[in-house]
Amino acid sequence: MTELPTVAGLNAGLLAQALADTGACHVGGFPADPAALRDDLLRLREAGLLREAAVGHGGGRALRQDIRGDATLWLDDAATGTAAHDFLAQLDALRGELNRELFLGLAEVEAHYACYPPGAFYRRHRDRFRDSDARLVTVVSYLNEDWSEGDGGGLRLYLPGGEIDVPPLGGTSVVFLSELEHEVLPAMRQRLSIAAWMRRRA
Repeated sequence: MTELPTVAGLNAGLLAQALADTGACHVGGFPADPAALRDDLLRLREAGLLREAAVGHGGGRALRQDIRGDATLWLDDAATGTAAHDFLAQLDALRGELNRELFLGLAEVEAHYACYPPGAFYRRHRDRFRDSDARLVTVVSYLNEDWSEGDGGGLRLYLPGGEIDVPPLGGTSVVFLSELEHEVLPAMRQRLSIAAWMRRRA
């Protein structure tokens, strides 16, 4: 088992160094206000606005519950609240800082809420599509309240030095290169998060 570098807060320089050295980093204290984002996500879920997530893209998109079981809504959707819009702006500011550090040509950010019901998972995959290398950096941010080890739901990263499981603790994030394989392990309770991608133009 390898160790994941940890950064307190959005220190772009340390994040960039961790991505260059390891390909992934654990970030504490981000999002700074997970409760506001959690309330927004739960409001949207109660309103029936989340949609079952598909795998693939373009003409190859398909619903596959045997691969992926979450329901999502993009943060730039008109139905999302102020907390989502503010968080998207923070992600975009981080994109700009990482771009200056790593010269990746990051041009935009896309992000969505994700709600995993108990028992749901996302099988091992890469965020970078086979026919597109636009996604370069992935950010997964957790909104869960009072999460314990027995609740499961970890993010398993397959790093060059070995695999590591990161618990989905509210107010933390994991930043990693989108080409890295990873999976979401089943949880015993509802699991709430935001998945974001920093992209270069196709």
